[in-house]
Order: sequence, then C-alpha cells, then structure tokens
Amino acid sequence: MPETLRVFAGDCSTKFDAPRGQRLQRGRVVVLAKPDRTLLVHDASGYQPLAWLTRADSLTVESDDEGFAITARDGDQTLRVRSHGPGERATFPASAGGSPVGECPDCGNPMVRTGGDVVCLGCEERYGLPSGATVTDGTCEDCGLPTMRVARGEQFELCIDYACDSLADHVREALDGAYDCPDCGESLRVVEHRGRTFLGCDAHPDCETSFSIPAGETVGTCVCGLPLFETSTGVRCLDGTCEHHSGATSGP
Repeated sequence: MPETLRVFAGDCSTKFDAPRGQRLQRGRVVVLAKPDRTLLVHDASGYQPLAWLTRADSLTVESDDEGFAITARDGDQTLRVRSHGPGERATFPASAGGSPVGECPDCGNPMVRTGGDVVCLGCEERYGLPSGATVTDGTCEDCGLPTMRVARGEQFELCIDYACDSLADHVREALDGAYDCPDCGESLRVVEHRGRTFLGCDAHPDCETSFSIPAGETVGTCVCGLPLFETSTGVRCLDGTCEHHSGATSGP
C-alpha cells in the first residue's frame, strides 16, 4: 500500500514547547503530516515553515466535526496544532522523489533514484545500489530493469537487481586470486558479507587478513604489493591503513 500525505488547512493555533521556551502562533495555515512523522506548518510567506518537527517519535491526529488537533512529540519537544473551526482535510498518496531512471518492467510506472536506492513509484519495488554506482540509460536484457555502472577494480555494467546479476560474481572473476596476502603470502580471495565484497585470506587458518574493496578502478600496484585504486577521493591502496598508499609501480 502506498504511504499517505495528510493535509490540513484552516485557522489554527500552533504551540511549540521545548526546554528553551514556548512559542504560540495563530493564522490561516496549511499543515502537512508526512508518513515519517514529520509535521510542517506553512503560512502565506516564504518557503520556510512557520513551525515544524522532523521525524518525531510520535504523531497523533484527532479529527471530528468541530475541527482537528495534531500533536507531534520528539523527546522533550512538542508541536501542537489546533484548528478553530472544522477547516479542510485531505489525504494523498505519497512516495519518495528522485531522478527518473526508466520504467518499471512489472507495472510500467516511472522509476526514480532516491539516495542509494532505485524505487518504482507504482508498485514501490526498491533496489539498493552499491556505493559509487551510477544508473545508466540502459536496460537489463533479462528482466528489463535499469542497469548501473560500478567500479570494483574494473568497470562493470550490470542489472540493478542483485538477484538478476550479482556484482560479487563480476568482482570475483576480475580479482579473485589476483593478489597475495601481505601477511601469509597466500592468494587473496573475493568473499561476500552482508552485501559487500572483500578481498580476504582463507587459505591459512591463523590469518584473518581482510580488505574492503574500494569503489574505483585499479591503476597500479602499491609498493606493499597490493593494488592501488582510483577513487572519488584520490588514489589509495587496497589497505586503507598502508603508509605507502601513494606509491605506485607498473599496473597489474
């Protein structure tokens, strides 16, 4: 079921209580109660709310023929809005907003990128993106979802649905066994844990060496023997604590 945005309008008194004091205001306003329990009170001027409480711990709405009362509480802060008279009330379906990235192959509605996810505005299917991923203009040949471009040692273009196209499988093909463990000399293997990929040593029972694979392409080899990655913040060694991370020799 889609989330709902509740809208109230009318002549209202707004009271905000906090440890630093109390503020009481009155006017003809529009009140927005969001699904995440954010409460916003807007008057006729400007873009900034007259009063607000963001992602409150609780939000309650009381409504009858005489009017409405809305109370949001967050810790020691309380925002109360009470109408003088019945006012106006309405509810509307609401969703995340973001950059359009294509159409959902299941329901035909638009898909948008919002934060680290791609979300369908119709069926509300949600696909989490790995860090540093860029959604492309392409579509997956198998399922019709948008594709993304991700760098983990190499550049990969794959489906945004992990179940359709596994990033770990692509990384394993590119990096598995390509480098040796600096502690025991055995080959570093690609392992996956909680949706993230690592290069770790699993051949020696006493070695617990493991490195998170940066979001970037390999551009050479550090003097410590591990790969260097070109990331959004510059060149770094696979070992983020390596004191030689800026040194490089010929590429692998």
